[in-house]
Amino acid sequence: MDLFAQHDGSAHQPLAYRMRPRTLDEYIGQDHIVGKGRLLRRAIQADQLSSIILYGPPGTGKTTLARVIANTTRSHFSTLNAVLSGVKELRYEIDEAKKRLDHYGKRTILFVDEVHRWNKSQQDALLPWVENGTFILIGATTENPYFEVNSALVSRSRIFQLLPLGPVELMQVARQALADRERGYGRWSVRFAPGALDHLVDIANGDARSLLNALELAVETSGDSFPPPEDSVIEISREAAEESIQRKVVLYDKEGDYHFDVISAFIKSIRGSDPDAALYWMARMVSAGEDPAFIFRRMLISACEDVGLADPAAITVVESDAAAFERIGLPEGRFHLTHAALYLATAPKSNTTLGFFDALKAVEEEREADVPNHLKDGSRDKKGFGHGEGYLYPHAYHDHWVPQQYLPATLQGKVFYRPSRMGHEGKIREEVLRKRESQLESVVPDTVAGNLTFSPNDRQRDRWAQRTIGERGTFLSDLRTKIFSCVTIRRHDRILVLNAGHGMFVWEAYRRVPEGLVVAQSAVAEHVRHMEHYAQTLDELERPRIMHAQPLALLGGLEPELRFESIMGRNVLTRLHEGRTLLPAIRERLAEGGTLVLAQTIPTEGSRLSDLVSDAQLKSLLKEAESSIFAADSASGFAWGLDQLVQEMTACGFDCEAQRHAGNERRFIASQDIQRWMEKSYAPAWQRSHTEVDIAQVTDSLVTLLADRYAQWHQTVALITAR
Repeated sequence: MDLFAQHDGSAHQPLAYRMRPRTLDEYIGQDHIVGKGRLLRRAIQADQLSSIILYGPPGTGKTTLARVIANTTRSHFSTLNAVLSGVKELRYEIDEAKKRLDHYGKRTILFVDEVHRWNKSQQDALLPWVENGTFILIGATTENPYFEVNSALVSRSRIFQLLPLGPVELMQVARQALADRERGYGRWSVRFAPGALDHLVDIANGDARSLLNALELAVETSGDSFPPPEDSVIEISREAAEESIQRKVVLYDKEGDYHFDVISAFIKSIRGSDPDAALYWMARMVSAGEDPAFIFRRMLISACEDVGLADPAAITVVESDAAAFERIGLPEGRFHLTHAALYLATAPKSNTTLGFFDALKAVEEEREADVPNHLKDGSRDKKGFGHGEGYLYPHAYHDHWVPQQYLPATLQGKVFYRPSRMGHEGKIREEVLRKRESQLESVVPDTVAGNLTFSPNDRQRDRWAQRTIGERGTFLSDLRTKIFSCVTIRRHDRILVLNAGHGMFVWEAYRRVPEGLVVAQSAVAEHVRHMEHYAQTLDELERPRIMHAQPLALLGGLEPELRFESIMGRNVLTRLHEGRTLLPAIRERLAEGGTLVLAQTIPTEGSRLSDLVSDAQLKSLLKEAESSIFAADSASGFAWGLDQLVQEMTACGFDCEAQRHAGNERRFIASQDIQRWMEKSYAPAWQRSHTEVDIAQVTDSLVTLLADRYAQWHQTVALITAR
């Protein structure tokens, strides 16, 4: 069976089927997967696809994306639907794929729609042929693959989660269908009453198929007959739109992933003391026909897990409501569901019952710990072994309590229960802590300390990324850590690294975005060669894009639609006045909500060349030039501080946060560095002050003293986070 076969009667097929995109450019939504520069888009365009599983709710474009791949790849594309096909059909596809590979060297891509419908043995039948490369698997599922697809298949596939389409994307889908003369309604002038099309988009609730079905019904029933003559006007009223899509699509399946997602949202709303959200998620479950007994069971758990001793009555209230519901049933029983949910959501919270799991962990780690002698049962062998001797009977003491050790010797001082300050538990907290402190004082301290986002694992990638760590000094490693802590990075993000140097930020970015894109820019050919050398060990499709160019040229030369969730770099704005041209170009390349992080050395607050020489005459000469280079009115562009940098970036429309990071770097000084400093900075400074200096002689002296060795270099770096 071919899901993508074209039929002569395509005009009579549903609009949602006819409007399925044929190319990536027609595909709407899922930018985090197939946006410009994303890994999956690059793989499709390069026809270098590996096994993938597409996971998401109905109407988000899983089958459509498979169809786009079918139209793009040079490999043979076969399809199976797990509902209609079994092992017999799979064996046929395996045999055919082997023949194509053996006889013609042609790969096969096998698309299995609703792959979660196959049982374990059927999914197992796929595994050997995916592993040996007989075919590449594309699985589509509405269920969480980590629960519903064999772990062996999951571990050999990249997982891509498709999200419900947003209102803007759904509106694009609708307008595309209304404008397409071949497959949609472009041959007529379809006009919507105010709010009618917006209503369809809103009620579709992220499901493009639902929207197109409603649009089809609204267009083809708004008139005496359909189709009318070409170029006719079709008027769609608000009432017609409402009749075409009468209720929202409830993304809920009592046996599927959404079942678990919604109950999770319900319990987390209770835990977060949000009664409004708790009622919403509970209404969503009741509306979808969820078993009230299941909801009560989860609330009974929450009464002890999330409320606990902060309100010991919570378990009693929920249990009473559950018993009352059993007697009353629906619909009146909804009051008891509501009562229990509101009680839990508004009750004080404590999760101290989780202390049991700390105790359980200690049991697993201390399996041989003996019961303290004074706690052992002395009724049988007290005389022979002395079991029970030394036990202090609490009721014989004041307030029926006496301090003594109850834990095994290896766990003395171990704390499992940490009373909160909430509700009833807050009242018992002081007493518990007071007794604990006395108890700890009454025993000998223990000398044994206690222990209080998918891609397949790629060992080559991990080893390779690890090799790049430690190639820089402590200062730079610390700086790298600080920079990456300033930005939230998702696995599918696109990152641009400006002035990448030898790749200090590039390799960390590469490690963090296995399904995204890293672009690295450097104007220094040696740095580019260095990065390319490392990149040669990586899979070609996954390598960072390493560009030899000036920052402004690179930003202007990238694909027009390409945007980055994060842009970062070191010493991109050393001459501050250059930022007036560069910063707007950077801002243009940031995706909506994107972040710019710059580590910018402040020239006026770091070491200078004169600090590295001891010869008095040479030092004096260098200091004279430096006083000019770093003067406030200097034309060098180096005389700026943190405040000026923030002002410059704010003027370009950035919202900035800034911090200083000072430290020492073990810097290698090459002869080329000295020659460049002399030519670009020191020589012009001496000329401005009319100082007679033999530039060649000074350069030679500095090369002899400093070149090709390391020096301790102090610097202060401005760490700027801008949005």
